[in-house]
Amino acid sequence: QLQLVESGGGLAQPGGSLRLSCVPSGFTWEGYHIGWFRQAPGKERQGVSCITHTDGSRVYSESVKGRFTVSKDNTKNIMYLQMNSLRAEDTAVYFCAAVVAKFGELCVLQRDEYAYWGQGTEVTVSS
Repeated sequence: QLQLVESGGGLAQPGGSLRLSCVPSGFTWEGYHIGWFRQAPGKERQGVSCITHTDGSRVYSESVKGRFTVSKDNTKNIMYLQMNSLRAEDTAVYFCAAVVAKFGELCVLQRDEYAYWGQGTEVTVSS
């Protein structure tokens, strides 16, 4: 069974940083688009960032562009989300997700496109 496990969430002050990690269980990142989503209380799950399998290109939502960086370590089979300059509005449960990559397609920040999800890790930004 394919599973994803996130870690690294917690409490951060405004302007601070956190790094989230996501590790797959039962498969490797090879052949998958992978990404991060988040869901704030009372709101829908939204895309944050993703990595296209074929060329490694990255997509970011406008709300995190310039502050967050997504990366993956193929040797360790870990995906990261480095979050800097955190704001109160970044408070949410963060999920990693994966989907089998289709030839010629880039990753997208659309929730319905992803087949595999982690359980989430909570991030709270507050002073």
